[in-house]
Amino acid sequence: MNAIESTSTRPYLIRALYEWCTDNGFTPYVAVLVDESVHVPREYVKNGEIVLNISYDATSSLKLGNDFIEFKARFAGSAREIMVPVSRVIAIYARENGQGMAFPVPVTGTGTAADEAAKPSPLSSVPAAPAEPDGKVVQLVTPEGDGPGKPDHEPPKPPSGPRPALKRVK
Repeated sequence: MNAIESTSTRPYLIRALYEWCTDNGFTPYVAVLVDESVHVPREYVKNGEIVLNISYDATSSLKLGNDFIEFKARFAGSAREIMVPVSRVIAIYARENGQGMAFPVPVTGTGTAADEAAKPSPLSSVPAAPAEPDGKVVQLVTPEGDGPGKPDHEPPKPPSGPRPALKRVK
């Protein structure tokens, strides 16, 4: 098998970063570029993207496969089946510190990668990484920040009022 015939590294990197997050007590989040192949609650999709908490406490029956990420989760108290093609995952990161990895934007049959990249993204507040050749994976956030002890940006403050929470479904 040569490099062209080999499987994608994306699912392996997603599993590795998921394990790193859980081993360090962080909450793993995935950012997903939504299209018709992604099965998520559409009312939570913003600008064609959704960010999902895939922690053990927020999911049930989580399967991080080579082709799909599948699990059950509660949205506004209602249990939902979630199925995301791994190719639609554009980032995985720790909620607490933003460390993780971004992936190249997938090319769809209806548009080009440039069209998809032109859409506003919740990840747009993260400084752009230097251009990498196609197929390369870049680090989403560096741990150094702007200087010693200074983070690149503060995590967003949650809205006031009761906080929505995902609960594990058994």
